[in-house]
Amino acid sequence: MKHLSFEPFMEWLGFTRRERRASFILLIIILSVTGARYMIPAQKMTIEEIPVEIRDTINKYVPASRTPGTVPAYIKKSVREQKPLIDINTCDSASLEALPGIGPVLSARIIKYRNLLGGFADVDQLREVYGLPEETFTLISGRIFADSSAVRKINVNSADYRQLIRLPYFERYEVASILKYRELNGKISGMSVLVDNKLIAPEKVEKIRAYLEFD
Repeated sequence: MKHLSFEPFMEWLGFTRRERRASFILLIIILSVTGARYMIPAQKMTIEEIPVEIRDTINKYVPASRTPGTVPAYIKKSVREQKPLIDINTCDSASLEALPGIGPVLSARIIKYRNLLGGFADVDQLREVYGLPEETFTLISGRIFADSSAVRKINVNSADYRQLIRLPYFERYEVASILKYRELNGKISGMSVLVDNKLIAPEKVEKIRAYLEFD
């Protein structure tokens, strides 16, 4: 006798391999329960009376509340809530105010500090904005980025006092020292010259590196 298989029919209906297997197990249970009703008319078996091992097997292979071929609701929600990242070097105040915890006052301060710096080299610099709480930074950090290619650089060998002091990380005495060194020794070749000659504090190197050039 040729073996009868329901798998092609069930596959056509959109059942997955796991769902086909679970349906086959469920069919055996239904046939068993139905047969028991005729053999023992006085007894009825509810779903709670089905052995735990069998119920666990069914739950393992049949996802709850899912129609074959549909996308789970949690995946739809994730895709729907995903928003594009905001470049804090090019965005306007409206884009900033769309972020949680950022209102007109903070957005204005962020843009003002961005202009003062010449652009953000890293999103962590937002922590330096006056009045921006750490919890707000934590909330928005995953929704922003800083395109460092937009940073306005200062040429150490041609900039005057006003241009150098504009960078918030410089102190007045540091700018004066740089200008004096340049006057006495000529062109400054790189960041190491500033550090080795104690023209700037070593701990400032990483902060100012993105803003200086020595051509």
